[in-house]
Amino acid sequence: MIRPKFPILHVWLDELSELVKDEGILIFIILLPLAYPLLYAMIYNTETQRQLPVCVVDDSMTDRSRQFIRQVDATAEVNVTAHCTSMAQARELMRQRRVYGILRIPAEFDKDLWRGRQTVVGLYSDLTSMLYYKVFYLAVINVAQETNRNIKVLERQENVSRQEEQVARWPIRFEEVKMYNPAGGFAAFLIPPVLMLILQQALCLGVGMSMGRSRERFRGLVIPPTRHYKNTLAIVLGKGLVHFLLFLLMAFYMAVCVTRWFGLPQLGHFWELLGFFVPYLLACTYMAMFWSHFIYRREDCILLFVFMSIPLLFLSGVSWPGAALPTLWKVVGSIFPSTWGLNAYVRIQGMGASLGDCRPELMALWILAAVYFLLNCLLYMAEIRKAVGRTVFN
Repeated sequence: MIRPKFPILHVWLDELSELVKDEGILIFIILLPLAYPLLYAMIYNTETQRQLPVCVVDDSMTDRSRQFIRQVDATAEVNVTAHCTSMAQARELMRQRRVYGILRIPAEFDKDLWRGRQTVVGLYSDLTSMLYYKVFYLAVINVAQETNRNIKVLERQENVSRQEEQVARWPIRFEEVKMYNPAGGFAAFLIPPVLMLILQQALCLGVGMSMGRSRERFRGLVIPPTRHYKNTLAIVLGKGLVHFLLFLLMAFYMAVCVTRWFGLPQLGHFWELLGFFVPYLLACTYMAMFWSHFIYRREDCILLFVFMSIPLLFLSGVSWPGAALPTLWKVVGSIFPSTWGLNAYVRIQGMGASLGDCRPELMALWILAAVYFLLNCLLYMAEIRKAVGRTVFN
C-alpha cells in the first residue's frame, strides 16, 4: 500500500484504516450514531400522552356531576375506563396499574354549585411519570373552567344579549401560542439536545476504544514507533481530522434526515448549522482524545464514558434549569462541549437563532477546542518521548 510522504496524511490514513478494520470501533462510530437517533425518536415520537386511563368516584350522582364526567371523558387526554363506588376500590385499580388517575366528585358537588358556593373536585394522579399528571390535570382544569363560564351565564340569563353572554363567558379573551414547541410535546423538547449528546458520547466511545486498542498493540503506547509519528502536530491533527470529518456527516444526518423524518423543529439553515457543528465537533473530538489517554484497555472506555450520558444532560441545563444548578456543578459542566453545544443547537434548530445570537456558546466551544488541542499536544509529546526511550523509530 502506497503511503503519502506528509506525516499528517500518513497519520490520517493510518487512523482511518485502523477504524475500518475494527468491528467494535465501527459499531460506536457508525452504527451507534445512525441507529440511536432513530430509536429515541421512535420512542418519543407520540409527543404527548393521549387517552390516559382514569377511574371516577362519583359521590354526588347528579345530572351535573355526570355531565362533568362526560366532558372530562370527551377530552383527547383522558379516557374514563371505570366507575368506582369508593376510594378504596379506585386505589386498588391504581395499584394494579389499570388506571393512572382518580377523579372524585364530592357528595355536595351539585348543592354547592346551586347555592353559589365553591366546591372541590378531587384529583389523584400517579406521579411515577409527570406526563400522567400533566395531561390529567389539564383536562380536568379545562372542563372546570368551561363549567365556571356556563354557571356565570346562567346567573345572568335574564335580559342578556348574545354579546353580553359572550363577555360573561370570556371577560378577557386570550390566545395560546406555544413558542418553539407547537405540539407542547416531549419529543420536540428532548430529542434535539439528545441528538447532540449522542454525537459526543459516540465520539468518546469510538476514540476511547481506538486508543485502548493502540495501547494493547504497542505495549502501553498510543502511537506506533515509526518515523511518521515523531511530529506532535501531525499526530493530533491527523487523528482528530478522521473523527471530525466522519462525525460531521453524522451531525448533518441527525440535523437534517432524522429531524425531518420525525417532524422535529427544523429552523436552522445550512450555514448556521455548519458554523455550529465545526467548533462543537472539534471540541468533542479533542476532548475525547484527551480523556482517552487514560484508557488502557478497549473495554475501559465503556466504563468511563457511558455512565456520563445522564449527568451531562442535566449539567447542560436543558432538562433541568441551568439557573437552578449549584455553582460547583456549573463549573464542572462548563468543561464539557455538550453543556454549550446542546443549548446552542436548541436555539439554532428550535428557535431559528443566528450564529450571532449564540456567540457566548460558540466562543466557549472554540475555547474548549483550543484548550483540549493544546492538552493533546502535551500528552502526545510525552508519548513520543516515551516511545523514543523504549525503542528507535523505524
